[in-house]
Amino acid sequence: MNRISAQITFLDTADLHSTADFYENVLGFELALDQGACRIYRTCEGSYIGFCKRPEHPNPEGVIFTLVTQDVDGWFEILSSRGIHFDKPPEYNPKYQIYHCFFRDPNGYLLEIQRFEDPRWGDSATE
Repeated sequence: MNRISAQITFLDTADLHSTADFYENVLGFELALDQGACRIYRTCEGSYIGFCKRPEHPNPEGVIFTLVTQDVDGWFEILSSRGIHFDKPPEYNPKYQIYHCFFRDPNGYLLEIQRFEDPRWGDSATE
């Protein structure tokens, strides 16, 4: 199974423009990927924070902890064999050009295992 190579914490925002201005111009974070409705910023090597505009269907918890790997199916298989129930099995999301699945930890936090299919995601840590 391929290792986890990066981590992204996704947070919802109603105002992506002012959020982007703050993280880019005030904190000086590097924009790693602009997906339109989501913007992902590098916080340090292998670690990212993403903000997604979700006025129509906000995530009630407001947080998604994302683990990036090339082997989404491998992680799905091993976690399933360990008794993890998935909210959503692996599938391709054309809007964000990702292949991903979702499950929850014992506290109810939403976790995502994801592979970027978008060629603009050039993080060497995901190779």
